[in-house]
Amino acid sequence: MNVTLRQLRAFIAVAEAQHFTRAAERLDLSQSSVSTLVRELEENLGLRLFDRHTRMLRLTHAGAEILPLARKAMADLDSVLGSSAELRTLGRGRVSIAAASLQAALMLPPVMRRYAEDNPGVKVNLYDVPEHEVIEKVRTGEVDFGLGSDTGAQRDISARLLVTDVFVAVMRPDHAFARRRELSWRDIAPIPLIGPPPGNAVREQLDFALAHEGIRLERRYEVALPLTILGMVEAGLGIAVMTSAMSRLARALGLVTRPVTKPRVEREISLLFHADRSLSPAAQNFRDLLFASRDSFGDGE
Repeated sequence: MNVTLRQLRAFIAVAEAQHFTRAAERLDLSQSSVSTLVRELEENLGLRLFDRHTRMLRLTHAGAEILPLARKAMADLDSVLGSSAELRTLGRGRVSIAAASLQAALMLPPVMRRYAEDNPGVKVNLYDVPEHEVIEKVRTGEVDFGLGSDTGAQRDISARLLVTDVFVAVMRPDHAFARRRELSWRDIAPIPLIGPPPGNAVREQLDFALAHEGIRLERRYEVALPLTILGMVEAGLGIAVMTSAMSRLARALGLVTRPVTKPRVEREISLLFHADRSLSPAAQNFRDLLFASRDSFGDGE
């Protein structure tokens, strides 16, 4: 059986017009073409759909049974085509992003606002999760993409570098180190720090880079959330080593940051996506806006 859409449209038009010529005019086809399409449909179904008389055309019982089904099929198809056009032109859709709390709080909201202004019919879902959960959400398909560190350990996850950050020391303005313009890693290595726990991607990246220089950092307090780290610094419990993306929030809390060099350690933030899945037009558009906005992702100095 090889029923075509053109055959169904011709059948519906003839049934509604009760006349081949009027149906042909509605479809902008010749009468012979419409007659051929209906005849082909009858042959494919093995049913007679119309009783044809000299001056009368009437649906058979089988034709009357099939007509509502054909109408529903065409309505469903029209809905699919309309939806695909809306998705293609970003009239509607959904974008899901996973990001660690820092990127979720400071990097993505301005981009989301600009995207919403240009695409009001598209819903953007943001999942602010611990960094180790970002890759898992990308892998399972729960999100279109994530923002985080590319460890290179997952073959099914691809990465595209978005922005590069540097590590800085964060302290109260009355700390002795605050009088210096910059610090070295050997300056702060003897001082127990406030920082993330083992297994944190940012900590592992920093410790790995410093190990090549024979430098090892100690953490007196280990907490997961960046805001908690800043709160502990503000309370005078010590200093912290964080990425410069935290500078804006640190200044808002009355803290100061100082660059740490010798060596200068960078942290890369990448767009993470599943290697075997394509992005929807809405997600592609958000991705493009994200990369177009990356010059605004500095610390605001």
